Amino acid sequence: MATKPHPALAALRKFGATKVKVAVSDIDGILRGKYLHIGKFEGAAEGGFGFCDVVFGWDAHDNCYDNTQVTGWQHGFPDALARVDLDTARHVPWDNNVPFFLGDFVNADGSPFPVCPRQTLKRVLKRAEKLGFAPMTGMEFEWFNFRETPQTWAAKKGVGPEPLTPGMFGYSLLRMADNPGFFNALMDEMLAFNVPIEGLHTETGPGVYEAAIGFSTALEQADRAILFKTGAREIGKRYGVMPSFMAKWSQQYPGCSGHIHQSLSDGKTNLFYDAKSGRKMSKLFESYLAGQIACLMEFAPMFWPTINSYKRLVDGFWAPVKPTWGLDNRTASFRVIAGSPKATRLETRCPGADVNPYLAMAAVIAAGLHGVEKGLKLTAPPITGTNQGAEHIPRAPRSLIETTRIFSESKIARDWLGDTFVEHFAATREWEHRQWQDAVTDWELKRYFEII
Repeated sequence: MATKPHPALAALRKFGATKVKVAVSDIDGILRGKYLHIGKFEGAAEGGFGFCDVVFGWDAHDNCYDNTQVTGWQHGFPDALARVDLDTARHVPWDNNVPFFLGDFVNADGSPFPVCPRQTLKRVLKRAEKLGFAPMTGMEFEWFNFRETPQTWAAKKGVGPEPLTPGMFGYSLLRMADNPGFFNALMDEMLAFNVPIEGLHTETGPGVYEAAIGFSTALEQADRAILFKTGAREIGKRYGVMPSFMAKWSQQYPGCSGHIHQSLSDGKTNLFYDAKSGRKMSKLFESYLAGQIACLMEFAPMFWPTINSYKRLVDGFWAPVKPTWGLDNRTASFRVIAGSPKATRLETRCPGADVNPYLAMAAVIAAGLHGVEKGLKLTAPPITGTNQGAEHIPRAPRSLIETTRIFSESKIARDWLGDTFVEHFAATREWEHRQWQDAVTDWELKRYFEII
């Protein structure tokens, strides 16, 4: 008896699609993709398709790593097997409604490819499922917008981008009205792209917006988050707008966050809520939070992944710099929002907007569930005010290479993510550090050129 085709395939045939767009995430959270002819896609939907494994062997500017083992010149950059996830089916409203699918990588025997970011998150979620939990998450992004194109930005050689609007004007209806086409397109076209935005507003800074993506299961949320970052850029092109998700583009202004809201569900109930607790926090919630506090530095490169990430971690600019928690306190790394059964959750405020959503989400969930597995107790009191109560807590390291060394040696990271992923990701971050070490910056020229 013939099996029914997946609903997504049936919908494609009904739609009359002649081509399909597919994409996968590289290590840095950049979507790499292609168009496939409908015939090729239907074959790929059954058995997968070849995708050069260089997407895990080069950096954001296509420079090949010289220190990785899983992929590299020594292997000849062969095709890896990419598998389409038919459950990610959607249409791209700003690209003639072309059908779109996300995929991830598998080995020849169908087992997960160990350095694929989406598979890394799936690994963590599979362990969560064995523990009886379904992590529910929501991501928020802050990002700056500029009146630039790739051509104008290249001509400026990376100096002096023109912000979309002037001044510091958070939650401004006036600034929303300055670019209504772009603003409304983000809300409306993202919704049509199955990336629902719960809220969109201006933040404090020239041309900076913040978007909160609708709460969902963790894998769906990571998919939405990576699609939001790419989609915002593609929509922006239509309006002459270049979004930037750098963690800190200017020393003068606050940085850009990528906050992750989390709770654990049994499929029906928010397990973080306890009506009998004075704080409305269940013991499970406390252990989950204790795990994140304890493991913050061991997973740090996964939510501070670039050289620039650490420029955001400065006092007085809204970014938390210590592993602290507080009750509805935005100066803490971990903001506990405790109230109704539906709304009780943890907001991890450490990550920047420059994260790979799959990896950042894998990190925070693994850290939290480590606390649950080990039954960790929440012994640290909540901070109050501006880090009051955190005077003796060491602050976060200020460089990628420092956190990478901690991550590389972490038994907890290796337990949750696997040795192969930890070693590969650490190598890519060490490479990133070396590229920065070799660079001569404008700061050095301004400081030393004439007078040293």
